[in-house]
Amino acid sequence: MDEREKDSLEQEKQGTCGEGGEDEYEKVCYVCRRPESKAGPMITMPGNMHLCHDCMQKAFDSVTSGNLDWSKIQNMPYMNMNFSDLKNLNIPEMEIPKKQKVKKRSDDKKLEFELKDIPAPHVIKSRLDEYVIGQEKAKKVISVAVYNHYKRVYMAAKGGDREDVRIEKSNILMVGPTGSGKTYLVKTLAELLEVPLAIADATSLTEAGYIGDDIESVISKLLAAAGNDVAKAERGIVFIDEIDKIAKKKNMNTRDVSGESVQQELLKLLEGTRVEVPVGSNQKNALTPMETVNTDNILFICGGAFPDLEDIIKERLSKRSSIGFASDLKDKYDNDPDLLSKVTAEDLRAFGMIPEFLGRLPVVVTLQKLTRDLLVKILKEPKNAILKQYVKLLELDEVRLEFEDEALEWIAEEALKKDTGARALRAIMEEFMLDIMYEIPKDPDIGSVIITRSYLEKKGGPVIEMRSGLLPHA
Repeated sequence: MDEREKDSLEQEKQGTCGEGGEDEYEKVCYVCRRPESKAGPMITMPGNMHLCHDCMQKAFDSVTSGNLDWSKIQNMPYMNMNFSDLKNLNIPEMEIPKKQKVKKRSDDKKLEFELKDIPAPHVIKSRLDEYVIGQEKAKKVISVAVYNHYKRVYMAAKGGDREDVRIEKSNILMVGPTGSGKTYLVKTLAELLEVPLAIADATSLTEAGYIGDDIESVISKLLAAAGNDVAKAERGIVFIDEIDKIAKKKNMNTRDVSGESVQQELLKLLEGTRVEVPVGSNQKNALTPMETVNTDNILFICGGAFPDLEDIIKERLSKRSSIGFASDLKDKYDNDPDLLSKVTAEDLRAFGMIPEFLGRLPVVVTLQKLTRDLLVKILKEPKNAILKQYVKLLELDEVRLEFEDEALEWIAEEALKKDTGARALRAIMEEFMLDIMYEIPKDPDIGSVIITRSYLEKKGGPVIEMRSGLLPHA
């Protein structure tokens, strides 16, 4: 055995027996792209190609039936060549395409967590408090819903379906203005639970057969987030944002392929079903391996701003008699900060959500619009607060950065004017911190910078403290 053959054998051993090697993944047929779990045992060919028995039989049948030019068959460029020459091929267009690896399914349904590993609701809420300011009611509702959901997953894995009482899914609908923290809550939740998370945009979804993403694309994203591990993906979280954009369109004579039809196709997905999704792609074709995912234990969270929903709520609350001592004033609910918390399924149906869709989202969470005081807290209190990020950046230049309380109040007031919630804070900070982040590295003698309200109002400058004394900025 020469040195080249020894090296190839050593590489094969490392590839198949090493940590995270090929034995962890299924073989995929080079022609039909079906994994080994569906197509059966594979025939391994030179050049690290795998063929299922069906495709191999078709190949032999085609050879015996008549003359066939294999070079013209898509995805089979090597069949008219000697396999011993494959190692010497360096032609880019003749390279074997990289296959998508699909994790092997384990025969025994081993659960990756125990009941004691599921964090209690108060633990989930306390962790959310570290990153999300305000929205106390929303965090409490989400904590309980998530805790109950993963207890249901645990019972199902332990054979809980055979018991008399079967716990139903508790999917969540989040209603709140833009910038109130819907997406941030879900991201923090997934990190806390250490489960894969897929975030999809409902505006890109359309009914099957039309231009746009099919409903199954959200599961494809979750499978990709789980590293193509089906068992892990089946216990993940899917967040469908902008769910209010698929509301039923009013006064439409044409087919509503991106509204009511999307809601109808989401029904089975939310309730729990087995869907066949492409691995590593949103498009189903012959070159993409397919995998079956059960959505029964996937937690679906839908969120949307639902503009004009408050007007629908006010209209319902104001339907009482406007005459007599028990009558309500027409402007009673105009300045009610908690008006959104009074939302009902009737209001959401009036907005354009179909009853079947709402029935599969039993937990409704409302997030309130952020006030000035909450915006000030968001600036400085969370673990990943914006101010802490800038302080850390200037610490690398050995400069201390401070903000006066009045300056923080000014930033919060300006953010309220933009009416985009916490997202406006970043835009405002980037605007006035630009000059500071540009000028500070020029002078190594600067020791600290204090941001004042007068500087933000463009009536003065920041207070700059040199390493040898105090010097107001000109």
